[in-house]
Amino acid sequence: MRRLICAIAVLISKVGFLSATNTWDDAYDTSHIEVTMVYFVPSDRVPLSDWRQRVDYYSKRIEQFHGREFQGQSKLTTLVSPEPFISGLSTSQLRVGDANQIYYRTLNEVDRRLKFAPSRTEAMQERKAFPILLVLSEINWRPLDDFFRMKSTRDGFVFEGNYSGGQHFPGATSGGARALYNPSRGIGWGLVSADGWRVPYRGSDCVVYHEGCGHTVGLPHPEPGNGSVMSMGQYRGWISESWLDKEQKTRLGWVPEEVPLDAQIELFSTFRAIPSPLVPQPGQAVRLNLDFPSDAEVKSLRVQFQTSVTGPWVELPQQWQGAAPEFASLGKFDRPTPVSYRVDATLMNGETEELWGYFQVRRDARKPPLPVPIGAMAIDLLKEPKAGTNVRLQRMPTSEINLLAMADQTRSKEAGDKQSSLWSIGNWTWSEGALISPKQFGARLQLPYSPPDEYRLTVVLEPLDHPNGLLVGNVVGGNQFATLFSYLTPNGYASAVENIDGRNVGNETTVRESVFSRGQISQLVVTVRKNGISMMVDGRKLINWQGKPDRLSLSDYWATPNKKAMFLGAYDCRYRFHRITLEPISGEGQQLDP
Repeated sequence: MRRLICAIAVLISKVGFLSATNTWDDAYDTSHIEVTMVYFVPSDRVPLSDWRQRVDYYSKRIEQFHGREFQGQSKLTTLVSPEPFISGLSTSQLRVGDANQIYYRTLNEVDRRLKFAPSRTEAMQERKAFPILLVLSEINWRPLDDFFRMKSTRDGFVFEGNYSGGQHFPGATSGGARALYNPSRGIGWGLVSADGWRVPYRGSDCVVYHEGCGHTVGLPHPEPGNGSVMSMGQYRGWISESWLDKEQKTRLGWVPEEVPLDAQIELFSTFRAIPSPLVPQPGQAVRLNLDFPSDAEVKSLRVQFQTSVTGPWVELPQQWQGAAPEFASLGKFDRPTPVSYRVDATLMNGETEELWGYFQVRRDARKPPLPVPIGAMAIDLLKEPKAGTNVRLQRMPTSEINLLAMADQTRSKEAGDKQSSLWSIGNWTWSEGALISPKQFGARLQLPYSPPDEYRLTVVLEPLDHPNGLLVGNVVGGNQFATLFSYLTPNGYASAVENIDGRNVGNETTVRESVFSRGQISQLVVTVRKNGISMMVDGRKLINWQGKPDRLSLSDYWATPNKKAMFLGAYDCRYRFHRITLEPISGEGQQLDP
């Protein structure tokens, strides 16, 4: 492995090399390639909050790989479009037809609106780099939950993805990535669907290069197939573990050279972070086995993970002895779940490297965790039920309202002011974009929003103390009420919809069990409809009450000034709120004055 790295892992800019690189047909100079990367979002979807971090990761990876492989004879530069590209078409409109049609429909829209590249004549005379338009789409060609790697069928959820030896690689049939080199315009077009990039499987960076920088300059698949990036590389490892065939590079005009070993490229080529065990079970300690160059001295190591593609990243402090850590700890997961992870390493010499990956916690290695349709992702999961069933699928909302951001905007922005300016009981504070409740009895914060007739509320939170009552104040049919989670009573924990017919905890909805763990992030989903209320925790339905809105009320203890406003409540426990979003189902909500 070390000899391979020394042979190919180099990056050096040289002056006066014998010939310029070119496209496969020798029609265009590729000594400088400029890749415009665009995050594409259908009109009925919401952009990922961390989309830029994900796109920047891939842009850096493909630049490093191209530099290593061409030794400076072809320089690849990425330009990330600064804002998400919101399509004029919805998901269903984009998906009309086959994978080729969604490819052309997507790329034509982006190309036209960006006025991407000049004509061939202008290109030959004016441009300084070969232009490639690379679109990273928020959706797949066909419905797929790319985080759980599941598609919905009439017979239930079916796993779809490339899964080998306990490891996940990109390659779902529903993905539909495409690319082409257009000699008449002198440009390249690439489309990577959600399965190829949103969730960072080992090999996703191979897909981004394969479609965005390989086929777009005319590179074909090598025959016979091998582990190179233009062949099976995406099914074997990260792009740093792959290569471009010498014969293909020579055809593009590359000339082999002996060059000194470069420390940054050696780190890029050597660094790995592999989960151990590859398929952990709930409650089992998980760590990432790390590979560094033999002489590396690590200054810092930042490790983060998430258990939902729309959820927060949780950072885990790391400690080690010696020059470089052999592993990073991820702790234990108490239930089956997919996990994405990120590792950022900085060496004492200033070199840095970043690696993203993915694995699944499973009770049985043969059975993947099942998703529960929550939020916009359910657009991709819900299908018509089998004939004869009594199930009525709801139309999913087309917009999402960020109540946490709305609350943040109302607070004072004076330097050093961390306190909320909304009506509250108790000192509610802000820290690094998260809202934190005080540890006191009856703490509450009124949110500056009156909800629509029907809606779905998603809350991502983390108990900072031993869990106790968490309330979400809701409104339906003009009646204020609360959904209570994990209230500690003399008879144990209790959750309920309250009040119903004037009764709070102990009414017909009461469920007596613990639903939170201190220091562990959970996701709550409260669905409010005109004929009932449902409460879910971490994908598990906790309460499903059916009844009329006029049976609901709010006790005086939890009263807030505006009876039309939503609110948060906490009882003797600090909660850190990472996300509070609302999806309208029917009717219209209204933002309120603080």
